[in-house]
Amino acid sequence: MSQERKDEIGRVAAKILLDTKSVLFNAKEPFTLTSGRTSPVYIDCRRLISFPSERDELMSYAVEILTDAIGDDEIGYVAGGETAGIPYAAFIADLMHKPMLYVRKKPKGFGRMAQIEGVFHEKDKEPKVVLIEDLQTDGGSKKIFIDVLRQAGATITHAFVVFHYGILEASTQNMEKAGITLHELTNWWYVLEVAREEEYFDKDTLEAVEDFLKNPDLWSEMNAGKKASDSYSI
Repeated sequence: MSQERKDEIGRVAAKILLDTKSVLFNAKEPFTLTSGRTSPVYIDCRRLISFPSERDELMSYAVEILTDAIGDDEIGYVAGGETAGIPYAAFIADLMHKPMLYVRKKPKGFGRMAQIEGVFHEKDKEPKVVLIEDLQTDGGSKKIFIDVLRQAGATITHAFVVFHYGILEASTQNMEKAGITLHELTNWWYVLEVAREEEYFDKDTLEAVEDFLKNPDLWSEMNAGKKASDSYSI
């Protein structure tokens, strides 16, 4: 896929996120994330599942990206990470007509003690799996799902997220360590670009967001004393 096409998808996806209020900007009353970081931006990919037309458009882009980057024949199974990755894995598996799995963060604690729900077909000696998640910050949480799938005999070298923060060096490093190529629909840079072009927010807010994206740790430190919105999980 050409960079031009990737950019086109990134901008369209960003606009959908903005229009559905799945991304929020608030520099005056920053969000406090579960990491403790103060942030002027927040992403809620779970919100998207309630917008069928927009969801369908985004998932069609997801299939286009995966098919182009990996190849339909090289995708045997689509696995969603608990919990936010599960609906997106279901949407993608349905569109691609692929078997779906989902992976728990830990065994469920009763019955079969399963950590992977769904099954690998007997004919697949080395099942090829793509991991689906809603978003990625630094990628650290993906390791649980990747390890579980590999321990079950799966070959997994690709992951897909609806939204990639795209501002943390650790994200690239963690994917390289895990032997994973990450694919995305969009990221904060596309969102900022569209928000600025379409004038979704005032100039001061846009400048604050750009400052954060360039140096999130410094921005968080300098704005920790501001009145913050409720904590959010990322």
